[in-house]
Amino acid sequence: MRALLLAWGDLLRPRILGVVLLGVALTLLLFVALQAGAFWAIRALAPERLSLPWIGAVPLAPTLSWGSLLLFPLMSIFLMAPVAAGFSGLFAERVSEAVERTHYPAAMGLAVDFWDGIWESLAVMGAVVGVTLATLVLTPVLGPLAPVLFYGGNGWLLGREFFQMAARRHLHEPLATALRRSLAAQTTILGVMIAALLTVPVLNVVIPVLAAAGFTHLYHLSASKPPGRRG
Repeated sequence: MRALLLAWGDLLRPRILGVVLLGVALTLLLFVALQAGAFWAIRALAPERLSLPWIGAVPLAPTLSWGSLLLFPLMSIFLMAPVAAGFSGLFAERVSEAVERTHYPAAMGLAVDFWDGIWESLAVMGAVVGVTLATLVLTPVLGPLAPVLFYGGNGWLLGREFFQMAARRHLHEPLATALRRSLAAQTTILGVMIAALLTVPVLNVVIPVLAAAGFTHLYHLSASKPPGRRG
């Protein structure tokens, strides 16, 4: 909770505000790209027409695809989690640097290789999409337990990715992984909080930035500075 509150306070700091605005623009761009992908996937996969008794042929694919645009805020509930996962590889590094420069100037980390971050975040993004689709498909079976799968699964995945990115600025990957595993409860709880905030329309556009800042704080509040630091 302390890491999350510190991250909220960072969003309006002059040194970080420019990064926040750029991060919001990137978040919106990723979200629009996913929304467009959903639109064309529906057009390609859904039957063109559906025949109903007494009504006749109904244009199914066009109705569903355009309906997905009309339900833009609702779609954001499901699409913002994979957007946040993609954001972690594209932009979390810059947010972490700004947070460390403001709060922890004596413990600045080193930049993580861009492509390593991209490939890892793409894998997590795919897993988040899988959890989201599984939740939608299994909701009739799971009933009230569906939110547990959605928030628990996405929270664990997002916590894993964002903390790993923050820790790898300071530690070689095996030690970063070991530290993350030793803080599994903290990273998962913060990840679930982030996953919950990502389902709040409008507010969710700043949450990927908040996540990157929050997990940077969590690393510095929790790390015991083990040997094997990068440098």
